[in-house]
Amino acid sequence: MLSSADPGERAAGARDIYRAGRELADEASREWRNDAEFAALLESAGATSPAVTVGLAVNPLTFEAIRDANGSPHLAEVPPDQDAREFELHFDANVAMDILTTRDPHGQGAISRYLSKFGEGIQQVEYRCRNVDAATALLKTKFAVEPIYPQTRPGADNTRINFFLARTSDNTKVLIELYER
Repeated sequence: MLSSADPGERAAGARDIYRAGRELADEASREWRNDAEFAALLESAGATSPAVTVGLAVNPLTFEAIRDANGSPHLAEVPPDQDAREFELHFDANVAMDILTTRDPHGQGAISRYLSKFGEGIQQVEYRCRNVDAATALLKTKFAVEPIYPQTRPGADNTRINFFLARTSDNTKVLIELYER
């Protein structure tokens, strides 16, 4: 639906994908977000809601179709060591999405591996954060959650990022990215 010529259909598809990703991540991170110290590190999108972006991994052809249908939004500057291309889409007041694809469909980058293992789908959910280093330290010490990377690293468009694999009550895994501008 994100590549539809109909803007209403694109927005409806985005809302559905966003809602699905948001529900998974919010359940998996509920304990973290209920911690006052951790919650204070999250940037807000509203009175009680953190700023969240859902990352959708798609094949390169789907990526181009979605980008074309949405007016060819700016491609993010992704560090060269990360095998990814991405752009942001915004719908309604709080629906934010990153559309991600691989630069090399046969490569070993995270997006390429995700696509070959799972196909197109919600690859990550991103929480905007004031200080990724402090949030990482809290997750490690208070919740025994290890980051994917030992140190915060550069992300797209000069952000700083780290990733955490969280689980829902039914043991579904969710990749959560903390990022700061």
